[in-house]
Amino acid sequence: MSDPHPSRTGAGRDARRAGADADKPNLFQRLIEFMSPGPDSRRELIETLADAEDRELIAPESRMMLEGVLRMADLTAGDVMVAAPHMDLLDIGADYDALLHAVIDTGHSRFPVYDGARDNIIGILLAKDLLKLQRAPELNLRTLLRPAVFVPESKGLNELLRDFRGNRNHLAIVIDEFGSTAGLITIEDVLEEIVGEIEDEFDDEDGDSSIYTLADGSQRVAGDAEITAVNEAFGVALPTEDFDTIGGLVAQEFGRVPRRGEVVTLGPLQFHVMLARGGAVRWFKVTHAPGGAGDDA
Repeated sequence: MSDPHPSRTGAGRDARRAGADADKPNLFQRLIEFMSPGPDSRRELIETLADAEDRELIAPESRMMLEGVLRMADLTAGDVMVAAPHMDLLDIGADYDALLHAVIDTGHSRFPVYDGARDNIIGILLAKDLLKLQRAPELNLRTLLRPAVFVPESKGLNELLRDFRGNRNHLAIVIDEFGSTAGLITIEDVLEEIVGEIEDEFDDEDGDSSIYTLADGSQRVAGDAEITAVNEAFGVALPTEDFDTIGGLVAQEFGRVPRRGEVVTLGPLQFHVMLARGGAVRWFKVTHAPGGAGDDA
């Protein structure tokens, strides 16, 4: 059977051929690609980004974000999570005053809630939902819980970020290979691997000071605080010969950059890592070590 529109068919074929020819690189383009091949490894790609920044083709912030995306591709939930022993949890059986005290003391907006054992997470409580209990004490706390999302330690951050965006959850419970709670991770933890530190409850509008007094009498100390400033504030004598900042001194004690929730004692002071980002500790919570309040470093 003959084609009822031979001219149209021929024109379409010619157009497709022309389009295909246009997509093919010409001799000049192939010569440029041969003389200046693109990066064939992640290291070369990062070096290319640094070169682009040096030539002012991209802004420093853009380069940092692009490098963050590349690094994030190799990270999993287990790499970024807050380990289970350092999670701030709420007990479903606690009274309202105890819950309110915990919320105020930690300053988080979301809390995993457990029943009986800490490993038995039954839901997520938003801090703002506590106001409903104050106005209507007859409410059952269980009715205010949001469903908890569970993810394996091996889940990639790229996939996890996509899930966070899709299901509109901001917090997930990380479980290990045996199904036990390994830790928790938030959407902020994931995003900060790309964009760097995000302003949060630990940040203050006054960026000049690096030591603050908390409500419980402990001190919040910036990781880049000068050791001399810490010595003066606490009346101690931490060594200043090898490091200028308290973050460097603590990292030396650990043998690595500590993670959020980890604790180390230096002389009469105990340093609890509150926030660690970008290969450095951002904030410590500092108290006098048990039995060492009057000792010298």
